[in-house]
Amino acid sequence: QVQLVESGGGLVQTGGSLRLSCAASRSILSINKMGWYRQAPGKQRELVADIWSGGGINYADSVKGRFTISRDNAKNLVYLQMNSLKPEDTAVYYCNALVIPNGFWGQGTQVTVSS
Repeated sequence: QVQLVESGGGLVQTGGSLRLSCAASRSILSINKMGWYRQAPGKQRELVADIWSGGGINYADSVKGRFTISRDNAKNLVYLQMNSLKPEDTAVYYCNALVIPNGFWGQGTQVTVSS
């Protein structure tokens, strides 16, 4: 089992920045993959970025060059630095932990980008 708690969401203007944090209840070194997903109203949940325990990182094409995923192994935290935010980034952002074969989700944090 993994409990995840996200924080850092909020309201920001176009072009602004936010940093999301995800706190895990156990060592993230024991988790196969940590990721950030988002879900906008009326849309399916989609991958934003993920980071494997071995260090491999993936980004959605829509956020490449603007978002950065990182982790602090000592604090069991995973971050999502979001720069140059656009209105289309507005969504609920969820943290995900994959402990093969099970996935765990946080409660989500709202990010709203005003135009």
